[in-house]
Parts: sequence; structure tokens; C-alpha cells
Amino acid sequence: MGLQDICRALADPTRREILSMLQRQSMPAGQISSAFNLTGATVSHHLSILKQAGLVSEERHGKQIIYQLDASVLDEVLRWFATLKGTKK
Repeated sequence: MGLQDICRALADPTRREILSMLQRQSMPAGQISSAFNLTGATVSHHLSILKQAGLVSEERHGKQIIYQLDASVLDEVLRWFATLKGTKK
């Protein structure tokens, strides 16, 4: 997971909305997909990209997988933005 993966994950509005939902509470994929007019496969694809970027983690509870936000990876993005902000032309 690197800055490119994080930016790619954050570029999609559906994935940003999924992150907002997970910020409020952890939930299974079915609950996430019910909030959108998307198939379960499409939501799984979005979750896979978010996991690859390190923005989402999962925990198995019996047969159910619960997804949760992992915002710690955003520190890398914030450091990069801080570096840009400190650059003078």
C-alpha cells in the first residue's frame, strides 16, 4: 500500500461514501451494499480496493466479515500534503 493506492481508492465517490459509513460504524458488506444501488460484487470490488490501500480492514465473526475504517494510513497522505504546502516557488 502506497500513496498511489490510497489516492486511487479515494478518487472514487462511492468508495469515499463507504469510508464515511465505516467511520460511523463497522459493518458487513451486505449492510454497505444496501445503502447503494449496487450489486454485492461491485461493493466487494470497492472494498477490495479500499483494503489494498490499507483504508479498510476486516474481521471475521462466524460466517460474517465485518469491515472497519483504518484511518491510520491517511497519515502518509497528510505528510505528503504538508510537504507540498511547505514548498515555496
